[in-house]
Amino acid sequence: MTKRIHACIYGRVQGVGFRHFVRRIALGMDISGFVRNTDDGAVEVTAEGEPRDLETLLDYLSEGPAYARVDRVEVSWQRPTDEYDGFEVRV
Repeated sequence: MTKRIHACIYGRVQGVGFRHFVRRIALGMDISGFVRNTDDGAVEVTAEGEPRDLETLLDYLSEGPAYARVDRVEVSWQRPTDEYDGFEVRV
């Protein structure tokens, strides 16, 4: 059963390769959606996939890539919309 998460990641998460890190992880697990920077310095992720895969993605989001510092992750679980084809980095 497909689920959807919307997550905002706060800390030192912009300018450290976070978006491409998320995309690489998502594509490796057949998760669809997008990742983008927000104006307030956070990174936003909307992702759809199997619940177990989304839980694993959340674990990665809590750590981030090598040069990131994640202070907190706010996540909400939502109904999937099946509107995404693949996983993209948005500007």
